[in-house]
Amino acid sequence: MRLTRRSDYALRVLMWLALRPSSPLATIDEVCAAVGVARGHMLKIVHQLGQLGYLDTVRGHGGGIRLAPLAYQTTLADLIRQLEPTLEPINCNQPACHLLPACRLRDVFQEAADAFLGVLDRYTLNDLVDQPESLKQIFGLFSADTLTCKDAPPEAL
Repeated sequence: MRLTRRSDYALRVLMWLALRPSSPLATIDEVCAAVGVARGHMLKIVHQLGQLGYLDTVRGHGGGIRLAPLAYQTTLADLIRQLEPTLEPINCNQPACHLLPACRLRDVFQEAADAFLGVLDRYTLNDLVDQPESLKQIFGLFSADTLTCKDAPPEAL
């Protein structure tokens, strides 16, 4: 099963925000720089994540985004189900397949997709960031010299 870039980028944003929970609101530009996604794409993703309840968004001067409590409680499978336009592994009806009356391939692919989502049902955002030091360094939340978090107070480390 293949996920769209939107799901990939959304997961990156959620992971980055989860690594800086004590930080102030993040701006779109900060997220774009950390995650490596163009601003236009990021605006759409952040908007959708906000509508779904995974992000709290604050408009205006001094505004930004932060994780909403729902982001920590939701399984990765539930998130993917909401972000992906379809999770149907193959479409046997578009165009109509002449093998459809006797073919079991669709059932096999559906079983594989169910297994894929079954694994994602066992994980949450917390599981993705359970080893924060290496991820913080990759995302640039650590200074290379001191390995201290740029955005968190010393007591939060």
